[in-house]
Amino acid sequence: MTPQELRAFCLSFNSAAEDFPFSLEISVFKVLGKMFALSWTDNLPLKVNLKCGPEDAIRLRADHPGLIIPGYHMNKRHWNTVTVDGELPDQLVRELIEDSYDLVVAGLPRAERLRLDRP
Repeated sequence: MTPQELRAFCLSFNSAAEDFPFSLEISVFKVLGKMFALSWTDNLPLKVNLKCGPEDAIRLRADHPGLIIPGYHMNKRHWNTVTVDGELPDQLVRELIEDSYDLVVAGLPRAERLRLDRP
């Protein structure tokens, strides 16, 4: 997955937006103002921080040592840093991004979640 493919996939979700609150090299993807992904698009290898349930975070780190690690500069219980260099299948990376988006949406107030469901 290239940085452009990662960006396009993150922006494909309902009400997803890209922001650069830290620097122009760090893309932050949000849904209704809440972050679900953070990526250093100019770094090699490409890495992305993704939200994850605590049990899943531990399991993924064990299943993919060195490729999925505790979230860099994030709450290590709820965030993983995923290395996107071709060693992990692109389908798994897409699933992890989608799971992160879904977790953030699930934490939104009910009225905002309902707004997302409207066409």
